[in-house]
Amino acid sequence: MSFKIIVRELREMKDGIGNMSKRVGEGMQWRGLTRSQTAIVPDEAPPSSTDSLHQSQWTNLPPELLLDILRRVEESETSWPARAVVLFCASVCRSWRDIIREIVKTPEQCGRLTFPISLKQPGPRESLIQCFIRRDRANSTFYLYLGLVPSEGQRDKLLLAAKKIRRATSTDFVISLVVDDFSRASNNYIGKLRSNFLGTKFTIYDSQLPYDAPALQPNNRASRRFHSKQVSPRVPACNYGVGNISYELNVLRTRGPRRLHCVMNSIPVSSIQEGGTAFTPTSFPHSFNEQFSSPLPNLKGKEPFIDFSSTSFSKPPASVQGVEPLVLKNKAPRWHEQLQCWCLNFKGRVTVASVKNFQLVAAVDPSHNVSEAEQERVILQFGKIGKDIFTMDYSYPLSAFQAFAICLSSFDTKPACE
Repeated sequence: MSFKIIVRELREMKDGIGNMSKRVGEGMQWRGLTRSQTAIVPDEAPPSSTDSLHQSQWTNLPPELLLDILRRVEESETSWPARAVVLFCASVCRSWRDIIREIVKTPEQCGRLTFPISLKQPGPRESLIQCFIRRDRANSTFYLYLGLVPSEGQRDKLLLAAKKIRRATSTDFVISLVVDDFSRASNNYIGKLRSNFLGTKFTIYDSQLPYDAPALQPNNRASRRFHSKQVSPRVPACNYGVGNISYELNVLRTRGPRRLHCVMNSIPVSSIQEGGTAFTPTSFPHSFNEQFSSPLPNLKGKEPFIDFSSTSFSKPPASVQGVEPLVLKNKAPRWHEQLQCWCLNFKGRVTVASVKNFQLVAAVDPSHNVSEAEQERVILQFGKIGKDIFTMDYSYPLSAFQAFAICLSSFDTKPACE
């Protein structure tokens, strides 16, 4: 039996997998507004999938044969939208999903995005994952897609969405897995970016603990409250500061691009040294109680709430305290005499001049023993290619979420920096 016939039967089977054929057609509409159409793959297989496959001929396949079939499926479907076949196989039942998760490598290893957690994992070391951002001025929303440029059929693969929310003293960019749910009490919420009043300093907040360490204990300082009825029991109801972005002031109005400085608190500088590694999460937290074992306070006559200090969550746990974080800086542009402008080599990925365009490289001290080639390697580049269309290319040790948050900082108004 040929491989294509196997894939065709997977889509057409009426028992179990056949029920997903309808979702195949719907999943091709990558710009839809529902979670099933926009998320990369559900975190858990549907509870009814195993029951529906109980009598299926595919349930009793020998493990060796099943492993070989799924490995061939994964190796053949390398890009979207064809890679959706891999995800449908992962949604069949628990045993199929376990095999797919064993086969599929992290973006650092294979350079591909598959599961939602891939958006929180570092990118590849030797190449850039190429994406683009579409801005919707009317709704103050931003959409991150996988691909070189927007396709004509508007069937691009949506990775993340962000909504800009202006407040009295700051601006928030709430980041979600879908385009129509930006609630911080939702399963789709994965983090946010917050600016100061001038739009010159930003903090990146992650919805899950970005360290491979025991959970932090909340203290009594109140900076954010979560009402017990407003938070889903499966949602981690807290934010962890994982990075800080600052833009240099341009008081003298000198010509040149914006200059920014990024301190990635969750990424040690040792990650870019030879043999170094960055923390790679393997799954999203399943429940609030898995991270915090302390019971909710029992308040008589009042609804219980939990107070968390953003300061405590911005600090790494004891196991990583004292480790120097990775710092990113602008790659220095050169002045082009004929064009009379500052220029950077984006290798064709940026076509429109803009103060928002930038390339980030590692800023390291000579004592860190980082090679010159590694210091010159572009970790993140962002630039304009059309009206409200921007490219975003990132690589190790940044994740898609962290890179997207850094790029979002460029969209906030900065009169003092230009």
